[in-house]
Amino acid sequence: MKVFGRDLTNTVGVKICGIRSGEQAADIIDCGADFLGINLWPESKRYIPLSECAPWLRELGPAVPRIAVTVNATDAELSAIVDSEVFDAVQLHGDETLARYQELLKKGWPVFRALRVRSEEDLKPISSFPHGPVLLDAYAPNDYGGSGESFDWQLASRAREYFPQHPVFLAGGLVPENVANAIEEAQPLAVDVASGVESSPGIKDIGMVADFIAAAKSRS
Repeated sequence: MKVFGRDLTNTVGVKICGIRSGEQAADIIDCGADFLGINLWPESKRYIPLSECAPWLRELGPAVPRIAVTVNATDAELSAIVDSEVFDAVQLHGDETLARYQELLKKGWPVFRALRVRSEEDLKPISSFPHGPVLLDAYAPNDYGGSGESFDWQLASRAREYFPQHPVFLAGGLVPENVANAIEEAQPLAVDVASGVESSPGIKDIGMVADFIAAAKSRS
């Protein structure tokens, strides 16, 4: 299966999120990451302005899909992201309604939805989503991702069962030591990590990144 141009046939995809430098992005690609996540939400601990990340993302090129992580972004903000032509997809990680999601898709923008999950009830909106991937993350009351909190991986497994047309990206509390078990239990298309491979917010520990990717790929 291809997602954002990346062929994940016979492998579990790995998205490393919250990258803040071109040097680290290149090292993460060398470790075997399938997706790069760049946080463009100003209130995030891993925020980087579009003007700062665009030059090195352009230099890296599209060999590894580049995902813009946004939270309740305006049309102007999203238009700037899309027009920069350095991103392959835009992750909606806020409180965007179904109507808002559909509106953005009608514009032809490459958006997909992330949901913060506490219970099976939180999976229900997926039934109304257009076909495409969905990212499931742990709910944290004062944060939109990157909290290090986890949720019941069985919920991700149920999402796969209930909505097979929506490949699942699994996020929330994943670290090198538990990612293989998470994959075995949830069987996601891909896993997503930010804080679980960091020495400090936005600074990746490349050794941890390599260990995380190796552990995830061991379940492919």
